[in-house]
Amino acid sequence: MRHNPPPIHRSRARAMRADATRPEAILWQALRDRQLEGFKFRRQVPLARYILDFVCFEARLIVEVDGHQHADSARDMRRDAVFVVKGFRVLRFWNHEVLENVDGVCHAILAELQNSGVGR
Repeated sequence: MRHNPPPIHRSRARAMRADATRPEAILWQALRDRQLEGFKFRRQVPLARYILDFVCFEARLIVEVDGHQHADSARDMRRDAVFVVKGFRVLRFWNHEVLENVDGVCHAILAELQNSGVGR
């Protein structure tokens, strides 16, 4: 798993951070600064040949926020499988779930973090 991404991925991730979707921005406000039980999340992180919406490396948890273009996406399933093999767990939420119930989304993320075995 590449931890030193090529410059093009770093540049693209930086641009994506600057131009986040509304659901990504809303979820980031809830996850940033260790607000979720002290777990540190990063956003728009280049890893392998992908850019992850959010990742908590300590708990090996990836959180993706998807729009309608991801419905039934075989590509997303292949992508998730790459990270599962590397020991990550992947949670996916629809844009409307974040927009309509960010607290519920955070509760689901927290439940997964608490099941990660990382002590808090």
